[in-house]
Amino acid sequence: MNHPKKSANGKIVKEAPRCGLCGKTKNLTKTECCGQWICDDEHKYKLFSYARNSCSRNHRRYTLCGHHYEEEHPGVWQTCQKCREDLETEMYVYYGTNEYNFEKLENPPKYKPTRCTKCKKIISLGEDGYSIKGGKYFCMDCSDLN
Repeated sequence: MNHPKKSANGKIVKEAPRCGLCGKTKNLTKTECCGQWICDDEHKYKLFSYARNSCSRNHRRYTLCGHHYEEEHPGVWQTCQKCREDLETEMYVYYGTNEYNFEKLENPPKYKPTRCTKCKKIISLGEDGYSIKGGKYFCMDCSDLN
């Protein structure tokens, strides 16, 4: 149970809101999808940089919560069958369990790791660079060879 903080003289002290992902207290906004406090920092993202330097963008783009909201699915993301069908299992699990979530997916499904078609190295679809050609995945080292 969350008890209010009290100062030395016994008065209740109201804490400033914090970003639920990084803990910062300045320049915050609430997410449209779930109403959580988050850094209002999407302007920091540079187009096509693939940087993960924005709490707001990361939550909106790389979570089931954000996906569910953006796709306007009914109900809650935790039990949404449309979300489950939209994403291959590895990405569904990544979107539901990564550090950009306020709440993580309980009991994520198991999946076989994705491997590079050429060298068989495991590719983490949520974090690694890769290319797809003809439905086959290639790691960055092998992508240049296709």
